[in-house]
Amino acid sequence: VQLQAFGGGLVQAGDSLRLSCTASGGIFSHYVMAWFRQAPGKEREFVATINKSAVRKNYADSVKGRFTISRDNTKNTVYLQMNILKPEDTALYYCAASSAPYLSTSAQGYGYWGQGTEVTVSS
Repeated sequence: VQLQAFGGGLVQAGDSLRLSCTASGGIFSHYVMAWFRQAPGKEREFVATINKSAVRKNYADSVKGRFTISRDNTKNTVYLQMNILKPEDTALYYCAASSAPYLSTSAQGYGYWGQGTEVTVSS
């Protein structure tokens, strides 16, 4: 499956932004989807994941209550709604897909990756 993420941009602290990731070349509803991010000079870190039917979700503590992951299997798209953005949210955001039957917070659990979309939050 091929993934393409978009929706990043430059925003101010406190603003909102919605990222989208569209999949092609596979049956989207067969994949667990996730968002990860990587800030300059830091390791890639887990942000959020959602199961195939969108019933179960998991979030990193740093974004819980501010970010919401969702998916539309009819549009082959996963979203990340980001509210109350902080400068520490600045990073390159990647979407990822896994055919495994469980949610994972580890990058090693995902075999398919998009190219990333950049989010910059100014203070």
